[in-house]
Amino acid sequence: MRVSFKLLEDFGINVNRLNTTQRPQLRRHRDPSITNSFQTMISRSAVGRNAQLALRRQCCAKPAPLNRRGLAAVSTGSTSFSYESADVGGIKVASRDVAGLTTSLAVVVKAGSRYQPLPGLTVGLEGFAFKNTHRRSALRITRESELLGGQLLAYHTRESLVLEAKFLREDLPYFTELLGEVVSQTKYTDYEYHEEVEHNIKLSQQRLLADVSDLALNSAHGIAFHRGLGTPLYPTSSTPLSKYLNDETIHQFANEAYTKSNIAVVANGANQADLSKNVSEFFTGVKSSAIPISSPASKYYGGEERIAHGSGNSLVLAFPGSSSFTAGGSYKPEISVLAALLGGKSSIKWTPGFSLLAKAASSFPGASATTTHFSYSDAGLLTIQFTGSAQAIRGASIEAVKSLKSIAEGSISKEDFTKAVALARYRALEEGQSTDAGLVSTGAGLVHGGKPFQIDEVGKSVQGVTAEKLKSAAKALLEGKATVSAVGDLYVLPYGEELGLKRRNNPKLYISSQPTATHNGIRMESIRSHTDKTCKLNSYNKYLSVAARVVRRSLKDDKRLAAERRGESELRMAKWNNGKQGEHQNVAEANAASMAEAAGSPAS
Repeated sequence: MRVSFKLLEDFGINVNRLNTTQRPQLRRHRDPSITNSFQTMISRSAVGRNAQLALRRQCCAKPAPLNRRGLAAVSTGSTSFSYESADVGGIKVASRDVAGLTTSLAVVVKAGSRYQPLPGLTVGLEGFAFKNTHRRSALRITRESELLGGQLLAYHTRESLVLEAKFLREDLPYFTELLGEVVSQTKYTDYEYHEEVEHNIKLSQQRLLADVSDLALNSAHGIAFHRGLGTPLYPTSSTPLSKYLNDETIHQFANEAYTKSNIAVVANGANQADLSKNVSEFFTGVKSSAIPISSPASKYYGGEERIAHGSGNSLVLAFPGSSSFTAGGSYKPEISVLAALLGGKSSIKWTPGFSLLAKAASSFPGASATTTHFSYSDAGLLTIQFTGSAQAIRGASIEAVKSLKSIAEGSISKEDFTKAVALARYRALEEGQSTDAGLVSTGAGLVHGGKPFQIDEVGKSVQGVTAEKLKSAAKALLEGKATVSAVGDLYVLPYGEELGLKRRNNPKLYISSQPTATHNGIRMESIRSHTDKTCKLNSYNKYLSVAARVVRRSLKDDKRLAAERRGESELRMAKWNNGKQGEHQNVAEANAASMAEAAGSPAS
């Protein structure tokens, strides 16, 4: 095989300076043509290793079929995970141009369950996403998106409603136009609400009723914050939706929510200049509003709620947490480290992990524990949730409170603290790199007057947490009011006081100043409370009996009056004169009067 001298020159080898004496002396071959071809070969010492590898690839390369389709060139996007933000005609726009062939685009609306004026409006507005608009039908939207390989999503959190589209990078103009059309030109029809939206809401109610974990979390939020953040993500099964929810109320809520000051357009995998250009072109139909949607500032209350359920058991212990990073000064990174240290689930397979709750739950088979920090624009909630058998949950929750007290006392090891900081930092960075989490966090931060989610700053703040800050945070949680929500077998699931937690005093319960006695493992305080409730019930029964006698007496009077009226006639008629209704008269009297009038009138 002959060597391509041009290929050697590409690798920096000057073929003119090659010493011809380096050619090996080959003995004469019978075929002179083969001998001459061997003499033209160059020795390996004159060619570098890179050139040899290139020659081998050239020899092994095969021509590609003519009908073979190649992949598109990878976009040379940035490797930074920081967002660039801008204001385009009153709409907040943010993007990060990460390298890749796909793009995620979302419209984050300040219309979560916290901001709905009536129950169910956020879920109803979510149900109308990507339905019929004034320009396109829902079927056309579906077919066009499928032909482009796109995905359309609509979901909500306690603070935000998210309309998201995932697609190929070159289809950014189409999906930007589609999202702008959904925001400003959606039709809110009566038949779509009754046939699709209402049905889906009822299904979500049934799912929520059957999930004890979601019930406990919603209950914990309601106890901790009451209104606002305490509003359930989905309306409960006992909510009278027909009283509040229909296509007209949803349309009115959409007019208030889909305004320039309440939305943010966020993208992953898109150039900031291209995104701003498309937003300025396709979001012109979005209205401006002088009064943005607002909610009272969140206030933590704390307390306890117990819900009987036959499909499982769940216990939530909650404490006031930290606001999100995008909120600014109220962000506390030590809460994230505390959540990682408490943990519950191992991050390494086949090992219980270093977290304190994982070690505590290992002694109680049948119980699992998870620590989660829910961060919002002006508040946060640190939750420890247990699921499993009621008896195992009872034992694991007692050990969990002991673990939290050990952190407040500063008795954790330096190694566990280092592991917790590393895990918290990883989770924060992973959340920033995640497409969906980054979109929602950045959009929520922009519409609430904060800043975009900057992954580098979050990692530095978590890494700066010290053991003393962690100890102070745990101590503050124990000294404050805890939130306890129990769902399941209430006979076994513990109360907050039994775990050693402080809770809000409930005036409905009778609390004795004497030391609490026990009888066969049952608290006498509960017995006294039950006795007090029984006395109140007896008083209420007496009230009902008196009211019943009064009602029966009034009914007798009504019957006597009705009998007197039946002596004349129950049928009444009205006499009409010149199109006007006169006084009501008896039927017999009216007939006699009409006959007399007819007899006295002259014949025609």
